[in-house]
Amino acid sequence: MEKKKICVVTGTRAEYGLLRRTMMDIANDDGFELQIAATGMHLSPEFGLTYKTIEEDGFAIDARVESLLSSDTPVGIGKSVGLGVIGFADAFERLRPDIALVLGDRYEILAAAWAAYIARIPIVHLCGGEVTEGAIDDAIRHSLTKLASLHVASRAEYAKRIVRLGEEPGRVFIGRGPTLEYIEREAPISSEELSEELGLSPRGVNFVVTYHPATLGEDPREAFAELLDALRRLNEAAVVFTYPNSDTGGRVIIEMIDKFVSGNESRARAFVSLGQRRYFGCLKYFDAVIGNSSSGIGEAPYFGIPTVNIGDRQKGRIKPQSVIDTPPRREGIIAAIDRALTPEFREAAAEYARLLRRDGGIRVIDIIKNNINILGERKTFYDMPEKPDLLSGA
Repeated sequence: MEKKKICVVTGTRAEYGLLRRTMMDIANDDGFELQIAATGMHLSPEFGLTYKTIEEDGFAIDARVESLLSSDTPVGIGKSVGLGVIGFADAFERLRPDIALVLGDRYEILAAAWAAYIARIPIVHLCGGEVTEGAIDDAIRHSLTKLASLHVASRAEYAKRIVRLGEEPGRVFIGRGPTLEYIEREAPISSEELSEELGLSPRGVNFVVTYHPATLGEDPREAFAELLDALRRLNEAAVVFTYPNSDTGGRVIIEMIDKFVSGNESRARAFVSLGQRRYFGCLKYFDAVIGNSSSGIGEAPYFGIPTVNIGDRQKGRIKPQSVIDTPPRREGIIAAIDRALTPEFREAAAEYARLLRRDGGIRVIDIIKNNINILGERKTFYDMPEKPDLLSGA
């Protein structure tokens, strides 16, 4: 039987880290042929040319779709989406995939999905049904849900929300978390290796900070200035920053990070991209995650590390007990960090991690294999009954 070609689309370092294990599963399966389309920040020197990480992992990139303009204004991002649709229309015409696999809520992924949908290529969407009220990503994620033919959610609550958006229950599944896949199948970096690669000696307290602009509502400059002021007051802590994504206002935050690091060279470092191994190393050995990235809510809990979640960017997302929410004000941030460092809170975070690791789940590739026929069928809008049916995989 002829192999089915699955084209995995990736535009950011974080998203690739979540997709990597599934990509390996596809590449190693006799029934599938892996195609990779890299776009967005992967192809930008400003954001580290992280397509090289994909190649270093042994993957061949089948299409490079340039779409990112050197602008993080709403006009620039809108134009980037248009360029992405044009580029992916050409890429899909050349690659002729049977399935397009996308994850999350980024605008470059929306461009790929539009091109796939118009070309009648069935779409598998991972991590739908979530809510982040403080960013434009929220509407993009739900738009991807409506374009997709098969859905793999990360939690039962999110799967039910996908059904409430009108998706048929038989097309909605709950999948195995990629972070758990990494923990179980990858050799972790040692603390000594991590310190050497970061160029930073560990201190009594160590933080990893990832802050992205809240593209709806908060002024990113003001909010991030409050966080930096809090870190200045906590002047005994080591701090590792990862740069923000190419969202509106991201370049302002990069400038502020660089200025902070230049004034605190003995205790602070900044990275365009840590890569999954070093980032997960920080989660394993550091004391807290600070910022407003989804990784603090979705990935950090597996490592038993507390997260201080700042502002509204992740508002609406279901948060585990290892996460402390705080407004973007330095006093609140400091108080949240102090709470995160208490033995009681750290133990609660560790206990939650133990519970997460016991939860198995279904691999994405198995969901696709077991439902390959559904992808070829036209989907219909599902009107919710008063008592909804049980979800597949729930």
